[in-house]
Amino acid sequence: MRTIPRRMFLKNSGLALLTLGMPPEFLTRALLADTAAATRKKTLICIFQRGAVDGLNMVVPFGEKAYYRVRRSIAIDPPRASAEEGALDLDGFFGLHPSLEPVLPFWRRGELAVVHACGSPHPTRSHFEAQDFMETAAPGVKTTRDGWLNRLLAENRCVECDGRTLAGGNAHAADHAAGQAGLASDLLRGIAIAPELPLALRGAYPTLAIPDLQRFGVAGGRDRSLETTFSELYRGSSGDVVSGAADQSFDAIELLRQADPTRYSPRDGVEYPRTPFGRSLQQIAQLVKADVGLEVAFADLGGWDTHLAQGGSRGQLANRLRELAAGIAALYGDLDERMDDVVVITMSEFGRTVAENGSGGTDHGHGNCMLILGGAVSGGSVFGTWPGLEAGQLYERRDLAITTDFRDVFGEVVVRHLGARNTDRVFPGYTIDSRRFRGVLA
Repeated sequence: MRTIPRRMFLKNSGLALLTLGMPPEFLTRALLADTAAATRKKTLICIFQRGAVDGLNMVVPFGEKAYYRVRRSIAIDPPRASAEEGALDLDGFFGLHPSLEPVLPFWRRGELAVVHACGSPHPTRSHFEAQDFMETAAPGVKTTRDGWLNRLLAENRCVECDGRTLAGGNAHAADHAAGQAGLASDLLRGIAIAPELPLALRGAYPTLAIPDLQRFGVAGGRDRSLETTFSELYRGSSGDVVSGAADQSFDAIELLRQADPTRYSPRDGVEYPRTPFGRSLQQIAQLVKADVGLEVAFADLGGWDTHLAQGGSRGQLANRLRELAAGIAALYGDLDERMDDVVVITMSEFGRTVAENGSGGTDHGHGNCMLILGGAVSGGSVFGTWPGLEAGQLYERRDLAITTDFRDVFGEVVVRHLGARNTDRVFPGYTIDSRRFRGVLA
């Protein structure tokens, strides 16, 4: 086995469901706050690569002879072969796919890390099951109904609210949702820029899905469909029990309108991909810079299920990776110094087979890789234990083996970046132990 180098150092540089009971005064303060205020929230941005990205071509183990033996038409050339077609050398063994060139500067600055050979210990190769297991952070437990990000928001809020805990599962989170816990800073903490709320953000704690800020009515004129949605959301079986909270939420939306997000433009020189994914990241950046209290944001990028004609340095996978990298680079440039308070993490339900199939693609696999970016990231290293790609080293003799449980990566990020304390409530049935952290964050 090859131990992936570990380098740790400290940085020296300095609406589907809306939270109930939120005093509109909070947004007044937030929207008028100095953008350099010391009270700025830490933010986690999750990007889900739905469809199972081929991690072996995303972060290429060009130092493995077996990689080239079994990938005759889709392998990425070593860095020395061609500046345009070859992998972008990271450490002499691993390299980025050439389409990821826009994020290479962050690696060189020590703000991009890779965790390789990671994923879910559950053996499923079903997209739907594996995605659910990753979003609930409960591999193999099909009865879990809430997402790990929802539980994280509930737990982190509970740490601040008079020492109350999540007694009886998510009972306290339900209290929050009913406006009973004094939500002084909860509005817009958890947001997905998506047509519907992803499972990762579903649960008793109130979160928000926004297909598009313009269409949702936050940035434009009066949106009657939005008001209808809220009327239905807030009308309980015993009557209009939370109409006051609904009124406050509408007031908050009006304050956002008064801030006129339609006039928002990225920093000079920053251009997002003109795609739904690019628009999602731009709107996440917009909310971060508006200081509305965003703590967790979620965006999807699909199209990674490359059974047929995957391509190598060019083609189907390359195009998707180019969009991913361009979006992340734009987000990074747009947020600029705010990236000191932001961590971006990519994830995908599982990897793909080590060998290419007869159709020039790859089939559902097991181990994969994750990218973690941000000013607080101990980057410039590929973390984890590399299991190798020879036949006897593979999972079921066909897939990259997993040596890092994805929950340990999530756990390290939420503990060291967001300050989560009671991780047993965020990851039920799994013990988060700092001794298994890979050192991605100091």
